[in-house]
Amino acid sequence: MSASQTREHWELLPGAGVGALRFEMSRADVADTLRACGPPKQAGGPYGQEEFADGVSVFYDAGTLACVALDAFTGPQVLLAGFALAGRTPQQGHQFLLNYAAEHGSCLLYTPDDSLALTDLGVLLRSQDVGGVRMTRPLFVKEDWLESEYDRDHLPLEGAPAAPPSPWPRA
Repeated sequence: MSASQTREHWELLPGAGVGALRFEMSRADVADTLRACGPPKQAGGPYGQEEFADGVSVFYDAGTLACVALDAFTGPQVLLAGFALAGRTPQQGHQFLLNYAAEHGSCLLYTPDDSLALTDLGVLLRSQDVGGVRMTRPLFVKEDWLESEYDRDHLPLEGAPAAPPSPWPRA
């Protein structure tokens, strides 16, 4: 998608997925669902990452869809309570999530890279460099990954600034 094109809008389905993508879909089902985006580029890594055109990255756990990341600039847009999650300043994104959590009683989680998540919705806001400017990049994560301390600490970090090493040893 170019900057001049209108961004596609996807619906958030808390705990189930985003847009037409549903957690636990097979790779074949994801590819079929995103076929208009063209074939995926295999990025590999511990999560079997695949990148599709139009700013959609997917991550798998045991061969099924576990996480969807949308590019800050080229990916589809998802609104939460009228707030566009992609392409905002990180400060705007964090403040919105803090306000949303206070108003709706949502659970907040800071990840080791200083991203902020609404765990009950499976929404994680990371930041991404777009032409020298940091912008929000939303990730939609299956519930299991946000409930497990290990998985939370090892969420896919592509597109996020590197977190400094922790001075504390892992138990």
